[in-house]
Amino acid sequence: QVQLMESGGGSVQAGGSLRLSCTASRLTYRNYCWGWFRQAAGKQREWVSSINTDGSIGYKDAVEGRFTLSQDNTKNTLYLQMDSLKPEDTAMYYCAATRRWAGYCYWDEGYWGQGTQITVSS
Repeated sequence: QVQLMESGGGSVQAGGSLRLSCTASRLTYRNYCWGWFRQAAGKQREWVSSINTDGSIGYKDAVEGRFTLSQDNTKNTLYLQMDSLKPEDTAMYYCAATRRWAGYCYWDEGYWGQGTQITVSS
C-alpha cells in the first residue's frame, strides 16, 4: 500500500510563494501518474499538475507559468512550487498517485494524501 504524506501548506498574501511536498512510502506502479489536486470550499476537486513515469509534466491552465512541479527520486518526494499565488488558489491541496495505462491516469483508483490547506489573502 502506498502512503502519501503532504506538507508545506499555510497562509500567504497574494503574490507570495509556498512549496508543497509529498513523500510517498513507495511507488510500486510500473507506470504511474503522481500529482496534485485541489478542492476549494463548495467546489469540485480539480486536477492541478502531475508527472508521468516518462517525466512528462502537465499543468492546469490557471496555474501554468506560476506553479512548478518537480520530483526527487532519491527522496521519493514530489514538490509543487507555487509562486505568484492568487486568492483563487485558496483550497485544500491533495497529493495523489496512481497507475497509468494507455496514456490515462486512473486517479479514482489511486492513493491519496490527507490534504494540506493553502489560504491566499488579498
